[in-house]
Amino acid sequence: MSAPVIEASGLSLSFQTGDGPVHALKDVNIAIARGDFVSFIGPSGCGKTTFLRCVAALETPGEGTLTVNGMSADEARQARAYGYVFQAAGLYPWRTIAGNVRLPLQIMGYSRAEQQERVARVLELVELTGFERKYPWQLSGGMQQRASIARALAFDADILLMDEPFGALDEIVRDRLNDELLALWARTGKTICFVTHSIPEAVYLSTRIVVMSPRPGRITDVIDSPLPRERPLDIRDSPEFIEIAQRVREGLRAGHGDAI
Repeated sequence: MSAPVIEASGLSLSFQTGDGPVHALKDVNIAIARGDFVSFIGPSGCGKTTFLRCVAALETPGEGTLTVNGMSADEARQARAYGYVFQAAGLYPWRTIAGNVRLPLQIMGYSRAEQQERVARVLELVELTGFERKYPWQLSGGMQQRASIARALAFDADILLMDEPFGALDEIVRDRLNDELLALWARTGKTICFVTHSIPEAVYLSTRIVVMSPRPGRITDVIDSPLPRERPLDIRDSPEFIEIAQRVREGLRAGHGDAI
């Protein structure tokens, strides 16, 4: 069995505030395998985003160990082991869509020819071919998020970290992008860590669902999904889907009880 792509052991992190320490993560233990699609779900303040930020070396845990591709999180950041997609698309309004996607490649020093090839490839992956010369304000919110995903994919990292990328979108657009994200995952074989507040979204997308409790952020359940990797949207009406969703709901309820 191959080594986990991401592995945390005894991971804890506290923030110091004027009112005393805030315990964001407490004794988090998880191993994420190559090619997994893992969703993190829990109430606001449960440490979902904090864990992603630890993986991305944007936060430093106070206790425990964390490895990414067998390296420390900081070494993985320097090795460009992952792409990061935030809730807001974060596109520069003065750059075209191609220009936004190209930006990290320019910073990394790729040749102009390599930049063009990679930009064309990832825009095709997210079905934005033909929108290269458009500006962000000319695209819908869903299309802007697809451009943000393309930017994160441009340098072909093995890991994609996604922090509620569809949280601000309406349900119809969100459903379509969920479907497109699954197709993208199937085509690329990336390892995806996905933060969400939505139970249906977590169950629909994931091979594993990590349920977290309110502060201090702890893992209360890890659910291995029995659903097939190819999932039409109507699978959400199946007994298997409803059963998993109920287990997630019970895990969230139990986590709230433990925190009282």
